[in-house]
Amino acid sequence: MPLLSVDQNSHKSIGQLARYLAVGVFNTAFGYGVFALSIWAFRGFGPYGYMYATVAANLITITAAFLGYKRFVFRTRGNYLIEWIRCIGVYGTTMLIGLAAMPILVPILRHHLASPQSAPYIAAAITTLVTVAFSFLGHKNISFREGWSERA
Repeated sequence: MPLLSVDQNSHKSIGQLARYLAVGVFNTAFGYGVFALSIWAFRGFGPYGYMYATVAANLITITAAFLGYKRFVFRTRGNYLIEWIRCIGVYGTTMLIGLAAMPILVPILRHHLASPQSAPYIAAAITTLVTVAFSFLGHKNISFREGWSERA
């Protein structure tokens, strides 16, 4: 038996993780751009306009992320509606984490930054970093879990 043995599943997992990170980089840039545009669009909605922007940006970007993960990362076939609903569940959870963190982070950042209007952008970047690992595990084990499609 060789001292160093690598099975097919570990190659698949490493490749899947690399594809996840690549699609995730696009999704993050796209999502952040949509969020920034949403902040601008909701600028007249009072001091908590960033909350509306967060919800709107998440709803738009979840579908784009779903398609990228489905086609390029987890490579599942069919079951679009079922997997999309599961994907919304995973992202809905991360969105709740972001929504809970934003009202805490934004005022703290506004107080400490020389440019307080940049606080929602920086807070969104921080929450994005926190939710990346959670999202991968959720998508791998819930959204695109092999075998669930046959049972559903």
